Amino acid sequence: MMDHHPKFEGFRFIGDKRTQLVYDLTTWDDDDVINEIASEGVGLGFGPDSLAEARNRGYTLATPGKRRRHLKPRS
Repeated sequence: MMDHHPKFEGFRFIGDKRTQLVYDLTTWDDDDVINEIASEGVGLGFGPDSLAEARNRGYTLATPGKRRRHLKPRS
């Protein structure tokens, strides 16, 4: 489990607008992925902060070791 990035302190689920993947910060171990999302400015928190809401917006839960190609970020 990783510590929450300061930019996403109030969130459990963080979406990457480039890949349409959502990361569960309570189980995700790769800090580099979350730091990259934050530094690139392509992260998205969900309200309510739930996997159901992320899926409702078209996001898929990220799986360690699998990456999708980057798309143009949605606004």
